[in-house]
Amino acid sequence: MPLKLTTWNINSVRLRIDLVAKFIKAMRPDVLCLQETKCPDDAFPHKRFRRLGYEHISLNGQKGYHGVAVISRLPFESFHVRNFCGKTDCRHVGVVFGERAGLRDPITVHNFYVPAGGDEPDREINPKFGHKLDFLDEMRDCVEIRPGTADRAILVGDLNVAPLEHDVWSHKQMLKVISHTPIEVEKFTAARKAGNWIDVTRELTPEPQKLYTWWSYRAMENWKISDRGRRLDHVWTSNALADRVSSIEVSKNYRGATRPSDHVPVTAFIEA
Repeated sequence: MPLKLTTWNINSVRLRIDLVAKFIKAMRPDVLCLQETKCPDDAFPHKRFRRLGYEHISLNGQKGYHGVAVISRLPFESFHVRNFCGKTDCRHVGVVFGERAGLRDPITVHNFYVPAGGDEPDREINPKFGHKLDFLDEMRDCVEIRPGTADRAILVGDLNVAPLEHDVWSHKQMLKVISHTPIEVEKFTAARKAGNWIDVTRELTPEPQKLYTWWSYRAMENWKISDRGRRLDHVWTSNALADRVSSIEVSKNYRGATRPSDHVPVTAFIEA
């Protein structure tokens, strides 16, 4: 069964609902995982998504900040949320697809929004950076999100770390910039390895090819020319699904839309 799954930090779902609708009409993903929805659950634009054919919605949102959502054309069996670092700041939602979605074997999808970490990579003077490091440690130690050897699972989202040399426009210049510092990369890699997750994006597009999913708002006019991007949005799968991902598409053109998000959609094509 072909399954098309997209992850996208939308940076306010209500502000950019027309852009989301445009993407949906063009790409028709089966499952859309949004981060930074910035929307309490009771204000989420359910009706608009239902008109677009997406009846099944799982939310973990709050007013003004953070928030994650899974929007699906396929029904899911169950959903759950998990809090990290003792905070209820809406950074995870998980769903399980099974027989109701036409799958013989179930697939669990985790949608994450890892803290950005602020501007100064020093936890002693920047609590936001400390929170990010602690969050990554908790992801590493969280057995609830680890797939078993035979489990079919996908972890996606804005994980806010560009781990590899060619995931940033300049490895040397970014080493002291949050999202690419060695301590973040170390903790990020430890979290991925603890769950035996496969970075399927880089399996399909190996280094040294540059690959970005985010471009700063600070370069509004010349972002495409300067191309100083980072790969912050990720698709991980369990071993049982890794060879079922045929391709990953980064929809870079959406960064050039009117009033865009600074992230672009990343879509995985899976033979489920």
